[in-house]
Order: sequence, then structure tokens, then C-alpha cells
Amino acid sequence: MPSPIPVERFLPRDLSPSIDLRPCSSPLELSRSKPGALVPAAFSRRLAVPRLPPRLAWCSIDWEQVRVLEPLGSGGFGSVYRATYQGQTVALKKVKRCSKNRLASRQSFWAELNAACLRHPHVVRILAASACCPGDPGSPGTIIMEYAGSSTLHQLIYGRGPALEKSCCVRYARHIADGLSFLHRGGVVHLDLKPANVLLAPGDLCKIGDFGCSQRLRDAENGEDPCCTQLRHLGGTYTHRAPELLRGEPVTVKADIYSYAVTVWQMVTRELPYTGDRQCVLYAVVAYDLRPEIGQVFSSTEAGKALRAIVQSCWVPRPEDRPSADHILHSLDCSTSSVLLGEDSPQGPSLEHSTYT
Repeated sequence: MPSPIPVERFLPRDLSPSIDLRPCSSPLELSRSKPGALVPAAFSRRLAVPRLPPRLAWCSIDWEQVRVLEPLGSGGFGSVYRATYQGQTVALKKVKRCSKNRLASRQSFWAELNAACLRHPHVVRILAASACCPGDPGSPGTIIMEYAGSSTLHQLIYGRGPALEKSCCVRYARHIADGLSFLHRGGVVHLDLKPANVLLAPGDLCKIGDFGCSQRLRDAENGEDPCCTQLRHLGGTYTHRAPELLRGEPVTVKADIYSYAVTVWQMVTRELPYTGDRQCVLYAVVAYDLRPEIGQVFSSTEAGKALRAIVQSCWVPRPEDRPSADHILHSLDCSTSSVLLGEDSPQGPSLEHSTYT
């Protein structure tokens, strides 16, 4: 039987990024660049700087206010640095030139700007951007974001510390669902949700970052910004990619819900989603509904049982049968109340037997 997955959909990705690294637009490798190497001390004001579209003019970078401090990490489409901008600590991302796929590199930059106007406590905020990079005229652009710390959910899950308490998993799951709900209401689909792209900010807050694979659904419908919304470059991480995307079907917000399920599963189990050959895994996910194993760890507490119901409802094969982020939030709120009250089962509607549109 021929594979239901188009060959061009296979992603040359590692199974999971290193626990020691900062999220970027792909699995990361530590950058060995010298601090301060990104922005020269004397940057010519006469440099011809490509302009952002008018709707993004508010976030243009004032280069005289930029000071790079140290590299944080790098990946296939960018390098991230800790820096200061207008007197505050920020994260600065330089999008790399990609000689093998220049279009993909350019799309990654513009996709990052899908989050440019978003303000939410569980979404990394973009402060400024420029369609150039001093010292690297071939770079598609530079992005300055809030500095949400250097720790990721991936590092926390797979580090040497103890496993996350189920109550902590519920809290983090709520933070991520809250961020997704906000994004989806604004017509933005992240398309690369995974623990490595969730930052742990001060105050024990989860923040969704790295929008290099994202799309704006409303722009696609209205024919705006075609380089951002057309699925020419299919990025992301195959272990978290929804089966309908592996089949080449249109993008919807429910693709993020599938990725959310795998992310929550990782928090609870502290395991990697799959082992074995990538193409075999992709085939099994699409053709045989392969999913990570739901083990006894989900049954040890009431919070674990509540998370099990959410995970199983979020990674069902048909996207229209998955709950929305708002429904997940409602279920988590009810589950949290149930756990605090010491009840035997979560309150509210069961996600396992519901269908959402």
C-alpha cells in the first residue's frame, strides 16, 4: 500500500532538541559567536535599511539603542542573543541566511512577525523588528523580543531535577492553553508548539515563543501577505505535527491542539513521544493512528486522570473532533476545582465523549 504521506512532507528534524538549548526556529545548537559581534559599535546611519510594511512601522528597531550581551543559542533559521534595548534586557533574534532554501529563511522572519501586535501574559512579546541585520546584509531580518528567561519547558521536563507534580502540570497546561486561546482568537496558528518553544518566565509563567512556522489564517483568506500564509515551507517538528498536516491538508487551529496534546503528555510522562525510524512513525501516525502510550502515570492522581482525558481528546485523528483551546481551559478550570475540593472526578463536561467545531 503506498504511503499516505507525501515524500516532500518528511522533515529533516531530530527527534527532540537538546535539553541544554534555547528555542529557535529548529532544533538548536549552541552558538559560539563572541558577545557583541552582532551589532557593530559604530553602525552607519546611511545604511539602506529595508522597510517593514506600514502596519508594522511602529516596531522598527532604533539600532543606536541596541547592545548585544551574549549568545543564547542558534538553529537552522536563526541565532538568539541576550541584549539590551532602550535600557531593558531583551532577547534579540537574527534570522540566518539559508543558502539551501532562501525562501524558507525569509518566510521564517515574516512568520515571526505574526506575533508582532500580540499582548498576552502567556505569549512572548515582540518589541521591535527590522528587515535587515547590521553586519550581515544577506539576513532576512532581526527581531527584538521580551527576555522571558533562558529556561524552557523542555529543559525542565528532561533535566536532572524531579518529575513535575501533576498539579504543576495542570497549571502549565492551563498557561499554554490560555496562550493558544488568545492566538487562535486572533487568527494565528503557531504550528510548532512543543516544550522547547515554551519559555519559563519569572513568576513560574509559561510563555509560547518562536513563531517562525506560524500562519495567519485570516490573512490567508483575504489574500494578504502571501509569503507568510502559503504553506510553501512546512517547518515544525514531526513528533508534534498533526496527521492532517502530514497528509498535506489545509491548516486550521486544531493542528495546534494536537501539538498541545503531545506537549502535555511529555510533561506528565517525562518521556520522548516516539522512538524508531522517522518515516515509519509518520506513516503509523497517519495510517494507523499511532500515538504516544498512555501509561499508569496518568492514573495515579485525580489531576493525572483529568490530563489524560484532555490529552486523548486533543490528539484524535479528525481535527473537527478535537476541543478548542477555550474548551480545554474550561475543562482544566473544572479539573483544578475538583482536585482542590478532593472530589473523585473532574466537574463539567467530559472531553472524552464530546465533539467540538
